[in-house]
Amino acid sequence: MSEADAGWSPTRLIEEGRRVLRLEAGAIAGLEARLGDEFVAACELLARATTETAGRVIVSGIGKSGIVARKIAATLTSTGTPATFLHPVEGLHGDLGIVSRSDVALLVSKSGETSELSALTDYLSRLGVPIVALSGSPRSSLAGHARVVLDCTVTEEACPMDLTPTSSTTAVLAMGDALAVAIFRLKGFRPEDFARLHPGGVLGRKLTLRVEDVMVSEAFPSLPQGSLMRETVAPIAELRGTVPVVDGEGRVRGVVTAGDLTRLMERDKGWEQRRIDDVMTRSPSTSVLGELASAAVHRMEEAGVMALPVVDEHGVLKGIVHLHDLLRSEAV
Repeated sequence: MSEADAGWSPTRLIEEGRRVLRLEAGAIAGLEARLGDEFVAACELLARATTETAGRVIVSGIGKSGIVARKIAATLTSTGTPATFLHPVEGLHGDLGIVSRSDVALLVSKSGETSELSALTDYLSRLGVPIVALSGSPRSSLAGHARVVLDCTVTEEACPMDLTPTSSTTAVLAMGDALAVAIFRLKGFRPEDFARLHPGGVLGRKLTLRVEDVMVSEAFPSLPQGSLMRETVAPIAELRGTVPVVDGEGRVRGVVTAGDLTRLMERDKGWEQRRIDDVMTRSPSTSVLGELASAAVHRMEEAGVMALPVVDEHGVLKGIVHLHDLLRSEAV
């Protein structure tokens, strides 16, 4: 350990980490108090450009602001607002070809005076591309070119020398998330839309998998009302512990589980001749065709059951879905 490091005990290191977190949390809290009409205008401008005119959001920044800008572009795209990151220097050397008049620019800069970004700002202004500025200097040159300015000023960087972008980049990142989420609310972005944009991931599968994709739909036993309990033994074993009970039209009227059978056998020596109607759980939890598999898992957890009968809109039994099959299918 060097002489300079000698005074940094574990306790002081922990306190330094806490100091940074307090400052960055305070920077985000300061943004909340400043949100107003300008935020609404930015949301509407970005939403309109990416729906009515089929444009994109061109996100740009340099240095640490550029890294944050890349993340904002990725978040916008994944939540239904097409966006792309444009490096301001590369843009001035050929990449400006991706920009069209139907686009809108989201430019990130703490000072608003960065020379590389200023040149890009001039080009966008000449092209007529509206600019939304995320800046810590609302009276900067960048702000002067912007149609909407979102003030991301912070009182202090977490860096002890107040030099390295820390609190300021955290604040801008949070503002980008606020924009992305507010815009997808404005555009009516649905879980199904998210799944469409994430087809290869676990989240996409969770949001698209339906109970009918997992349920046992063929050769599954059920028993009619009026059956005797001795008739439940084989189907309970076959269906891993749950048997639906249906009426004459195939509608689910109850279920009998392995637990029901075990408790009956323990207390009633004549259990074999008991009618199923006297033992079954009436009005049981069910799943409906078209329901998300993840919702079925949630219902099973709430009800404390391992399987659900799957019915159509008329309550007619169409299959049975088991928790084990849902877990294997990555529905949770």
